[in-house]
Amino acid sequence: MVSEVKQVFSTAVPLIGDDIDTDRIIPARYLKAITFDGLGEGAFIDDRTALNGQHPFDLPQYQGAKVLIVNRNFGCGSSREHAPQALAKWGIKAIIGESFAEIFFGNCVAMGIPCVTAEPNIVKQLQELVTANPQALITIDVENLQVQINDLTFSVFMGEGTKTAFVSGTWDACGQLVANAEKVKTTAGKLPYIGWGKLAAS
Repeated sequence: MVSEVKQVFSTAVPLIGDDIDTDRIIPARYLKAITFDGLGEGAFIDDRTALNGQHPFDLPQYQGAKVLIVNRNFGCGSSREHAPQALAKWGIKAIIGESFAEIFFGNCVAMGIPCVTAEPNIVKQLQELVTANPQALITIDVENLQVQINDLTFSVFMGEGTKTAFVSGTWDACGQLVANAEKVKTTAGKLPYIGWGKLAAS
């Protein structure tokens, strides 16, 4: 079953700073994990330790937030999939930013996490609004490329192909396979090497 992502509605957590790389999002020592389970606890762990509980991911007013608001070139550095996985395991379901590193962005798309971009002044305003009122609800309308908070509406950007993938659910490769299981079986039945595999196993 495919998973359409047309809208994300939640409180938000502001994370101020440019060029926050994947090693800061999840340190390299966590890459030894066999599964992604538990990675949420390690999200920004070194920054959180250095800030002694004052990092946004530790502050009580932002617990449960599903939207992350960042600045320029977020997710730069190595291409580790563990970075968006750590954010997702912490609870993040969408990200608003000035810009994203290309591979990080692609990993987020593959996981169903929409990353929309906005002008720096809009991002700054959103960060200030949720800092002043952490309980303010944000709606990210992927289909119409808008962000709403309080009585304000801002335009955001996402490439047309990526937007279509989220809205139609085609970002979800596994979901597409399951939804088209019969077609997959039919195609597999026409492939001679699939038959050879059956003979070899018998």
